[in-house]
Amino acid sequence: MLLGKLAQPACSLSKLPPPGAGRRFWGWLNAVFNKVDYERIQAVGPDRAASEWLLRCGALVRYQGYQKWQQDYNGLPTGPLGKYKIEAINATDSCIMYRGFDYLDGLEHVTEIKLQKCIYIQDECLQRLSETKNLQKSLLQLRIISCGNVTDKGIIALHKLMNLEYLYLSDLPGIREKETTVHILQQALPNLELELDLE
Repeated sequence: MLLGKLAQPACSLSKLPPPGAGRRFWGWLNAVFNKVDYERIQAVGPDRAASEWLLRCGALVRYQGYQKWQQDYNGLPTGPLGKYKIEAINATDSCIMYRGFDYLDGLEHVTEIKLQKCIYIQDECLQRLSETKNLQKSLLQLRIISCGNVTDKGIIALHKLMNLEYLYLSDLPGIREKETTVHILQQALPNLELELDLE
């Protein structure tokens, strides 16, 4: 009897999923969270739909006229369509990825974005961000910190954000040509305050 109970946990080890299966599952789930629902954008408006996407992926949003960051998906404010406009996005430790960036297209009031420890953020995401017409007009501050898949190519793409006033770059090991990248950005955006913590 006792031997049977001791042997039972050892037998259950053979039922464990193969190594890496959990990682694949989370990657799949994160991709599902980033799938753009264009009907939802039409139904509730771009700010509400983007809020749902960002919070679902673990990011925070702050609305125009409010100081408090919204972090609870179930606590998203209700009210008339279009009442709450996203002013700031804090994507620290979130799973946002390129696939979901279409949610940003309709946002007209975003002045600041923070991308920190975002494992799915890569050059294509920054290129997409900089090509978003509304963000080219509204975005004033951008912080990119500890996003290991970002290289010089992605940072250089930010030159299209013509109204960007402040850019903070830190812990980006993919940036190999720091001086060249900084020079290109400063040429394209002469009024940009660029703060670097790259070594």
